[in-house]
Amino acid sequence: MAVSSGQNRVFLFLQGPHGPFFNGLAKMLRRSGAKVWRVGFNAGDRVFWPDCNSYIPYTDARENWPDRFTSLVDEKQATDVVLYGDVRAIHAQAIEIAKKKNIRIHVFEEGYLRPYWVTYERNGSNGNSRLMDMTIPEMKKALEGSDADTPLPPGHWGDMRQHVFYGALYHWFVMFANRTYRNFRSHRDLSVAKEFRLYLRRLLLMPAHAIERRIATRRIKNGGFPYHLVLLQLEHDSSFQQHSPFNTMTEFLDLVITNFAQHAPGHHHLVFKAHPLEDGRVPVRLELDRLAKAHGIRDRVHYVRGGKLARLLAETRSAVTVNSTAAQQVLWRGIPLKIFGKAVYSQPEFISDQPLSEFFSGATRPDNRAYKTYRRFLLETSQVAGGFYSARGRRQLMRHVVDMMLSPEDPYDALKSGTAAPRQQLRLVN
Repeated sequence: MAVSSGQNRVFLFLQGPHGPFFNGLAKMLRRSGAKVWRVGFNAGDRVFWPDCNSYIPYTDARENWPDRFTSLVDEKQATDVVLYGDVRAIHAQAIEIAKKKNIRIHVFEEGYLRPYWVTYERNGSNGNSRLMDMTIPEMKKALEGSDADTPLPPGHWGDMRQHVFYGALYHWFVMFANRTYRNFRSHRDLSVAKEFRLYLRRLLLMPAHAIERRIATRRIKNGGFPYHLVLLQLEHDSSFQQHSPFNTMTEFLDLVITNFAQHAPGHHHLVFKAHPLEDGRVPVRLELDRLAKAHGIRDRVHYVRGGKLARLLAETRSAVTVNSTAAQQVLWRGIPLKIFGKAVYSQPEFISDQPLSEFFSGATRPDNRAYKTYRRFLLETSQVAGGFYSARGRRQLMRHVVDMMLSPEDPYDALKSGTAAPRQQLRLVN
């Protein structure tokens, strides 16, 4: 791949993942010759951007943001906009304006194949990704010029503790040092103070939750019953809010439990796997107990907090989710999958089109060869090895993503044209 220079490029950063990733990314872009600016909306944004000369605080009301963003890109002669997540209001408005001005839009998101990769795309992610309009035959054709082996995930690599720590630290600064940003309003419905308390509580309870998770998993593994796995999401997550048919998590829970109670074999059980960042803002466990009791299946419904999926996936009969990226692990193992809502992996070759009632009584298996094509396509394009939160993950990510940002082509077009850079194979750690 011909590596492009950052000369004559001006990058305007908006909000990023909690922690120092955006600052490190900016430093490397400057080394390439580019100019970099950062717009901050609260004290949490400010603390992770130590270069005050390139920092632009936005302290005005939210309704004035589109006009301010328009003036900023004109004033700085921005050629590129960089952001994390594309549906929060300030980002969605910025993307709409940037597209009209033909400004490149770099979107970071948690990995579609998380936790060992992150997502880098142009213009949109998740339900707004270009993947939504691609077919498996198109992906297979794009891969014809590549003979790289599909990398395996490492045995041990993750940064959940760092993720929770930086989230708590970010919200601490927003809560206690936000005097300059009196007009700031979080894109979440919850107040910043409540967000901070939930992050802190999650951090402090991680050891206890780990013990509880191991006990629950052992009971399921030793239970000797067939079971179906339900992969839960965070109700406040953008994928659930913007790209699903449900307004609340309770609506999804009710649909699943009702169909399971009425149509699954009487000796089958149902296991609900919580999102690793579930913090209790929605009383999922209480709702599950209430619904299971109402349908007379309380002894067949189980709840497991966070943690890794591998142990539960090893013996599950099928899996159900709204549009969780954890479903990629289900498909990788060839397990039948039923989803609701829009998801980048929603391909007819490997997603069940059965009604939920039929799915629980006899799910059809996915086309595993088609999924392997899809997964390999992602790993050759938008999935970049590394992570946002741990130092090791950021180093790994930076080795590839800066060149991808400087490339004139987005990752999908680069693969088609044969200009995509070879990806480093992940080193397995035992």
